[in-house]
Amino acid sequence: MKRIGVIGLGNIGGHVAANLLADGFEVMVCDLNDSFVNNLVAKGARKGNAKEIGQHAELTLLSLPSPAVIKSVTKEWLSGAAKNSILVDLSTNSPEMAKELGQTVSDSGCSFLECPLTGGAPGAMNRALVFMIGGDKTVYERAKPVLDKISRASFYMGEHGTGNTAKLVNSLLAFTCTWTSLEGLAMAAKTGIDLRTMVNVIRTGGASNFYIDNMVEYLNIKEKPVMFGLSLAAKDASLIEQMGKQLGVPTPVAHSIADVYQQAIAAGLAQKDWSALEGFMEKQSGATLTIAPKESVK
Repeated sequence: MKRIGVIGLGNIGGHVAANLLADGFEVMVCDLNDSFVNNLVAKGARKGNAKEIGQHAELTLLSLPSPAVIKSVTKEWLSGAAKNSILVDLSTNSPEMAKELGQTVSDSGCSFLECPLTGGAPGAMNRALVFMIGGDKTVYERAKPVLDKISRASFYMGEHGTGNTAKLVNSLLAFTCTWTSLEGLAMAAKTGIDLRTMVNVIRTGGASNFYIDNMVEYLNIKEKPVMFGLSLAAKDASLIEQMGKQLGVPTPVAHSIADVYQQAIAAGLAQKDWSALEGFMEKQSGATLTIAPKESVK
């Protein structure tokens, strides 16, 4: 499998396409942003629209912003796709939409895998993405040699819908840990507690999480590059709520997190990185969130 298509060349798709080009694949790319396309054409990619990519590629990767866009692009791709071509959606989607797309693509004589991911732009750049895959396992085995080139791990979850279920569960925990950590740190800061000491207490006391273990070390950087846009996080939070309702699972915490994201967007942070929640908490609470370097603690 040498002919690859990549549709959507943002923080994920652009790095994935560049890495596949470096590996010697014949890559055709598509994006609404001409500069993204031209950058990859200069590295050896071919330019095409979704239909032309369907005609060219044995396997096509999608990295798109919303379920509606994914559905529209899939329709265009199918208008040109050869039989037995594989469409792999790296985007975060609703489980129900993944099931619908799987059926639509199958009815057209092609194959569909949902393949949402974690790792963000750094993971895409460094071939360290983690995939959660839903679809026919034999199709996954066909696609796996390509996916292995751009990831550090893949988990086959089951039929269509299970990949995005896994991704949204993972996102719920990440979103919740981040915001509750910021709530706690803001309370500590407003009472005069040193945040490095507070973090050490949490890590030692057994209540730590991925934010406290890793992301808090970048707390002092107030304007970070956009690796995962807050508007995309808000979209994912909405999908989590939607999934909970469809499954009959109560999600009061997910609802609260989705509300926080909507407040942040209303405050003008939609195009900022997800980490802008730190500054948003500072404004909301009146706390100053800074942390001393690790080496200053004895």
